[in-house]
Amino acid sequence: MREMIADIHRLLPSLNSHAKADLNMQPTAIEDLPRMSSELGVELFAKRDDTSSLAMGGNKVRQLEYYLGPAIQSNTDTVLITGAVQSNFVRLCAAAAVKLNWRAVVQLEKRVSKDSASYNQSGNVLLNQLLGADIHYFDGGEDEEAADTNLDLLAEAERAKGYTPYVVHLGTKHPPLGGLGYAQCAVECFIQLRASEQVPDHIVIPSGSGLTHAGFLAGARAIGWDVPVHGICVRRDAAQQHKRISQRVYEINAMLKSATSIESNDVIVDDSVLAPGYGQMNQEVMDAITMSARLEALLLDPVYSGRTMAGLIDLVKRGVIAKGESVLFIHTGGLPGIFAYQDELSGSIHPV
Repeated sequence: MREMIADIHRLLPSLNSHAKADLNMQPTAIEDLPRMSSELGVELFAKRDDTSSLAMGGNKVRQLEYYLGPAIQSNTDTVLITGAVQSNFVRLCAAAAVKLNWRAVVQLEKRVSKDSASYNQSGNVLLNQLLGADIHYFDGGEDEEAADTNLDLLAEAERAKGYTPYVVHLGTKHPPLGGLGYAQCAVECFIQLRASEQVPDHIVIPSGSGLTHAGFLAGARAIGWDVPVHGICVRRDAAQQHKRISQRVYEINAMLKSATSIESNDVIVDDSVLAPGYGQMNQEVMDAITMSARLEALLLDPVYSGRTMAGLIDLVKRGVIAKGESVLFIHTGGLPGIFAYQDELSGSIHPV
């Protein structure tokens, strides 16, 4: 562990200049997926960020370490965050607050038109309740700026009560601190892959708020790793997402003090499996979830990791990823979301 961290900081020393909370994010394994490899005709392996230890894990732990570092420095006692009803970011922020002995005030945005009890009461919502978060709801979830503005109003109310709030802003008007966590992840992957003599031809990663995708791309390019990084759109179409990732990469690159120029064609986004939209199931996602479970006992969620695997499979089918090439799938977790979609999943799963 210490040797890995030392190697990361040697390759990307600018990370040392950023405040970081300790959320016990250990290096996660890279796992071969031989049966899926055989099925798809590629060499497939997964970076298992779903196995991080905090409250059922996921990619947001890496991001929160860098978002909450400044909060520690400001002596906060209350952290606020906004996200979809089944947001993994919200759940993990609430868990981080418990670890840091803070209060958590969370805003759940109604982005998905689902009225089922499983969606609105189980999964991440249930975990937020167990973790003791103060939960608020917001109807304008498709308006990112309005959601952030309302979160700031909640912070003012906390300040009026005598608390010292810290707001985790995820909109593009605020610095993408969380992207530093995935710049670090890119270097971690590079070290692991070099040690095992696995050199992937492609990386496939979710592209939503953009910090996982943009952070990984910026980190890889900062150390001279020119592997294609395919971002699978989970919320916005490719045109919107390309613009967003380009902006976030530029900002993260500046925070890394990297002299590497990242060109527009480095930003690869694909929305071929996005329809009918964020948080909504389609057949490709259902098939990817089922295949991963039955061939590798690899559990994927319907919103992020399942859609990303569906995108990977589609890239192979279309020849964007050629037969025989090697692919690293970044598994970002989100497993509590499986239970929020139990109605769709149980109705579509067929016996072997």
